[in-house]
Amino acid sequence: MELDPLLLSRIQFAFVVSFHAIFPVFTIGLASFIAFLEALLYRTGNPVYEELSRFWTKVFAVVFGMGVVSGIVMSFQFGTNWSVFSYAAANYLGPVLSYEVVTAFFLEAVFLGVLLFGRDKVPPGAHLFSALMVAIGTFISSFWILSANSWMQTPAGAELQDGIFQITSWGEAIFNPSFWPRFFHMGLASFLTGGFVVVGVSAWFLLRGKARESSRKALRMTIALLAVIAPAQLVVGDIHGLNTFEHQPEKVAAMEGTWETQEGAPLLLFAIPSQEEERNRFEFGIPKAASLILTHELDGEVPGLKEWAPEDRPHVATVFWSFRVMVLIGLVMIGVAFWGAWLTWRGRIEDSSRFLRFATWMIPTPFIAVLAGWFVTEVGRQPWLVHGIMRLEEGLTPSLTGGMALFSLIGFILVYTVVFVAGAYYLIRVIKSGPERLTRADEAEGRAKRPLSAVDTPIEASDADLPEEK
Repeated sequence: MELDPLLLSRIQFAFVVSFHAIFPVFTIGLASFIAFLEALLYRTGNPVYEELSRFWTKVFAVVFGMGVVSGIVMSFQFGTNWSVFSYAAANYLGPVLSYEVVTAFFLEAVFLGVLLFGRDKVPPGAHLFSALMVAIGTFISSFWILSANSWMQTPAGAELQDGIFQITSWGEAIFNPSFWPRFFHMGLASFLTGGFVVVGVSAWFLLRGKARESSRKALRMTIALLAVIAPAQLVVGDIHGLNTFEHQPEKVAAMEGTWETQEGAPLLLFAIPSQEEERNRFEFGIPKAASLILTHELDGEVPGLKEWAPEDRPHVATVFWSFRVMVLIGLVMIGVAFWGAWLTWRGRIEDSSRFLRFATWMIPTPFIAVLAGWFVTEVGRQPWLVHGIMRLEEGLTPSLTGGMALFSLIGFILVYTVVFVAGAYYLIRVIKSGPERLTRADEAEGRAKRPLSAVDTPIEASDADLPEEK
C-alpha cells in the first residue's frame, strides 16, 4: 500500500498542534489569575492570596514548560513538510512569528524567573510587576499567533505573485477580517479554561478538607468571574460565527450540515452527514433557527454545500460534530457558572458536595471544547492552506515521501507521549500537594517588605484570615 505524504503530513500537523494548543490556552488564563492574586496580595497583605499565588505559579511553570517543548516542533514542520507554503508565505509568516518570539516569549521567560524565584529577593511591587508582565506576554503571544492563523483563514493585505505572497498592506494583513472575533473568542476561551481548572481543583481540595480557606476564596472569586465570562463567550462566539458566515460560508454550511441552499434553514440538533451521498441521515432540528441565527431573519437564505464543487468542501462530519461538542460544553459551562454563582449568593457553595463533585468533573471539559473549536476552524478551512488562494497539495514539500512522513509522525507521537506522561505525573503531584501553608515568620517577613496600608492592622492583629491548619 502506497503511503500518502499529504494525508500523513496533515495528521502530523493536526496531532502536534492539538497537543500544543491545550497548554497555552490554559496558561493565558492562569497567568491573569496569578497576576490578580498578586495585586490582591500587594493591596491587602492577606497571606491567603500569597498561598494561592505560590501554588498556582508552580502549576503555571510546569504547564508553561510543557507548552514550550511541544511548541518548538511546529515551526520545524513548516520547513520539513510544507516547504513550498513556507517559501510562498515567508514575507508575512516569517516576521509575524519572529515578532511573537521577540515581543512575547522573551518577556514571559525573563519575568517568569522573577515570578518563580524572586518573591523574597525583590520588592513586592517588582514581584507584582513581573506577574503582570507574564500575563501581558501571554496575550501578546496569542495576538501574533492568531493573526498568522486568521490570515490563512481570511487572507488580506497580500497578493500572490509568481508563487510568492507580496505584502501590500501590513495593517490589513495583521488585522485581517477574522482576526478580532477570533482573538476575543480565544481570549475568553483561555479565561474559561483557567477558571474551570481553578474551580475544579479548589472543589477537589474542599471535598477532602484540604486548604479550606484558600480554596474557598479561590472558588468564590473564580465562580463570580465565570458567571460573567461564560455567557459573554456565547455572544462573542455568535459574532465570530457571523464573521465566518460572511467570509467562509462553506465552513458554516458544514457546521450546519446544510447541503441544499434554502430559505428558513433548520438548526440541526442531530444528523449523520454523508459526504458521498451529499445528504444527512436521521436528521432532526429546530425549524428556521439556523436562518434566524445566521441572517437574523426566519426566511433568510443559507447557502448549501452543493454550491461548491466536491473537492472544495471540508470534511462535513468532522466539522458538524466538532461544532456541536463545542457548543454543548459551552452551554454546560454557563449552567455550572450560574449554579455556582447562586450557591455563592446563598453562602452554600463550599458545603454543596454535589456542586463540588460536578466542578471537579468539569476540569477536562474546557480543553475538549478548545480542541473541538480548533477542529471546526482548521478542518473547516480545508482543502485550503490559504483560503481561496493556495490549496493543501500546492504547499507540500515536493521531495517528501510517505515513508518519511510516517517516520516523523511516529517519532512525534512517541516523544510527545513521554513529554505528556512525565509532565502530567509531575503536575498531578504538584496539585495533590496543594497550597503550602505559610509560617508566621513568612507572613511577618512579607508584611515587613510590603508598604503599609490601612488594612494592615486587622491582618496583624487577627488570625481570622489565616488558612485552617490540617
